[in-house]
Amino acid sequence: MPRNPAPARISRRTLLRATTATAGALATAAALAELETPAYAAAGFVKGVDISWVPQMEARGYSWKNASGQTQDLLSILKGHGITAVRLRTFVNPSGDPANGHCAISEVAAFAKRVKAAGMSIMLDYMFGDTWNSVGVQNPPAAWKSMGYTQMLTAMSSYVNQTMTVMKTNGVLPTWVQIGNEINSGICRPVGSVSSPAQMTGLLNAAYNQVKAVSPNSTVCIHLAQPQKYDVMTTFFSRFAANGGKWDMSVFSSYGSADVAPGIVDNMRKISAAYGKPFLQSEFGGRVDRASSTRAALVAYTKALKAAGGQGIFYWEPECMSPFTGYNMGAWDSASKRPTSIMNGFTEA
Repeated sequence: MPRNPAPARISRRTLLRATTATAGALATAAALAELETPAYAAAGFVKGVDISWVPQMEARGYSWKNASGQTQDLLSILKGHGITAVRLRTFVNPSGDPANGHCAISEVAAFAKRVKAAGMSIMLDYMFGDTWNSVGVQNPPAAWKSMGYTQMLTAMSSYVNQTMTVMKTNGVLPTWVQIGNEINSGICRPVGSVSSPAQMTGLLNAAYNQVKAVSPNSTVCIHLAQPQKYDVMTTFFSRFAANGGKWDMSVFSSYGSADVAPGIVDNMRKISAAYGKPFLQSEFGGRVDRASSTRAALVAYTKALKAAGGQGIFYWEPECMSPFTGYNMGAWDSASKRPTSIMNGFTEA
């Protein structure tokens, strides 16, 4: 997931266009995994979006038009494209930077009320940092940086309980909760690095337990990026499961083109099936200036996910427009403020 809109962040997307890696065997996976999973909360295939930038954009005067050119509430426009769920990130102690800060839990809960009022389900994405954490970066929040493992366990439990309680108090308990964002290399590194799997698992299980303590019906997700790298997937999940890792669903980021979608989705399916978990794609995107190919990729992923038993797909920040951000993988036209043809992909598959 980027999400600093600087080119260095964006360029990593090219890594996700590679063809799928050959799947390795996971002979002991089922024995190591928790096979009991909760009933899936949402009805049917989920079509979702991550639109966490919206409150900051609105505060700076941005608005959105529908396909007819009429200014309309963004959530209403999205519903018209078949969107049924919204994913929202939360940072621990964020700055006030418009594009790289905000998203404290109080702001998230306020926006989540609008999402719920629009009749949409909510996914909460814990970054476990003060700003972006993604496949290449997993920094703890500044307040936790000098903590040892035992202290960090306490901090993790307190933080997740407090933030989930804020969501509960506001009447916006999430359907899904991601405990970490693209955590291939672990969380809160170095303490929770994948190379220290017992500590990584301990921190993630502390988060899992507190989510369930406040919201037993929320589906707790483990989120990895680049599922075409099957060896990376197996390394993480084998270590996590072997150390008693708890999770309800596996979710993945992939930004590949239409031709690689079936193979990448099959990797999602295989790694999830090995541990008896349902799965979905919690991040997708493509270049807005190549709308036709991005729409085709969205359709291809959606069809592949449905065929493989995937539960849904989420587009990352389709509403973004310049000059708020230089991120070029949204789905809106900055000049006309109308949705591009990319959004039609949601109703074509």
